[in-house]
Amino acid sequence: MTEEDVKEEIKKKVLLIYPPSPVLNREDRCQQPTKDLIVIPPLPPTDLMYLASISEQAGCEAMIRDYSQGGNFVSDLKTYSPDYIVINVAMPTLEHDLDAVRIAKEICPDIITIAKGAAFLTMANEILANHKSLDIAILGEAEETLREILEGNSREEIKGIYYREDLVIRFTGVRPFIDNLDTLPFPARHLVNNNMYRRPDNGKVQAVIKVSRGCPFHCFFCLATPVSGSKVRRRSVDNIIEEIKECVEKYNIKNFLFWSDIFNLDKSWTMELCQKIIDSGLKITWSANTRADTADLEMAKKMYDSGCRLVSIGVESGSQYILDKIGKRITLTQIRETVKIFKKAKIRIYNYFVIGLPWENEDTVEETIRFAIELDSDFISFYTATPLPGTRFYNFAREHKLFDKETSFESAYFYPSVNTLCLSKDRVFELHKQAIRRFYLRPLYILRMLSRIRSLSEVINYFVAGMNVLFRR
Repeated sequence: MTEEDVKEEIKKKVLLIYPPSPVLNREDRCQQPTKDLIVIPPLPPTDLMYLASISEQAGCEAMIRDYSQGGNFVSDLKTYSPDYIVINVAMPTLEHDLDAVRIAKEICPDIITIAKGAAFLTMANEILANHKSLDIAILGEAEETLREILEGNSREEIKGIYYREDLVIRFTGVRPFIDNLDTLPFPARHLVNNNMYRRPDNGKVQAVIKVSRGCPFHCFFCLATPVSGSKVRRRSVDNIIEEIKECVEKYNIKNFLFWSDIFNLDKSWTMELCQKIIDSGLKITWSANTRADTADLEMAKKMYDSGCRLVSIGVESGSQYILDKIGKRITLTQIRETVKIFKKAKIRIYNYFVIGLPWENEDTVEETIRFAIELDSDFISFYTATPLPGTRFYNFAREHKLFDKETSFESAYFYPSVNTLCLSKDRVFELHKQAIRRFYLRPLYILRMLSRIRSLSEVINYFVAGMNVLFRR
């Protein structure tokens, strides 16, 4: 046996999973149960793909499993017999997720169990105290932290973790954010079935490319700034182009979601990225998110020319009063103008609204519904306000006793987690359902969307979405 054969034989095994819990989009700032949402598809486990690439760089063998999409967790533990398991945990499914840690320890007693997720921003001590099978909780960006764990560094020297030592839970301190995102390896797409993750409109395979991290706005209800910091850290355009090329040439993926906490804050970077996509000759389509005060017609047209066909805009509310209370730093006029710009550029628009923020009342909800109809975007999501731990909203809700004994995050963004200062959770839920129906069941809207259908898969996807609108409970 050669030296290389010996090294291969003794490689440590890392199992990275989305646990067998209800389906969520498990990005730390967006923990959305997709079964209750109309146009949000399950996204690929890009965070785990980054960590798998890190694991391989550290000399380990990696396996990724998204058990929310199927698979046999127990069987995989028995046959793969991993040395480490890395679990993404989310608030809506916290107990379900952590049950996977217990099962892993029962089947593989010597396994080192590691969890990551936004819940550890505020609840790490409590979670480790209640779940003795969890060895390490990662706080913040996990890539370099996991690398040091797998390389065998002593736990007290690894920044950004909580761990248990002699029954005492210890914290090693905050790890600085990764300043140069170009230093990260590309996600390990070779370890997942990319065909499982498709666009909701045309059913084509879609990859997520994370182009930046961080957001300077720190909105009242959002985890982006607590999770990724207030400094926007962008990948270089050339680095992004190389990842796009890899997806196209190696995996035949030509549809992308450019994931960021805020995509087009820097116009020059956005224009450069779009131009280099055009210059590359890559025939792709892509979508991204934007604020309503960071786009102009020149940028929108360049985005379209490079393949952008959809932008999502966090409108949040049609009430200027609510926007001011949550510190959104945006006006209804700016929102109107931005929507007009993207429509003029022939880019479809997906607006997000939040119903049930603390100052919400019947009148502000009505303003939001009417504003949504006025904007008349292609797609819309009315979320119910969810004060996830780590947000300013969570602290406000606790201070003002908006939680009650039945508070739960299990139906986050669908059924309200808290009362408002004026409305009960049940009333917010009824208003939420009304908002969805009033927007989507307009005859002219239905005719417009039907006129755009170009394939059987689109017929099926729109039919399923329509049923969700009609029969929401």
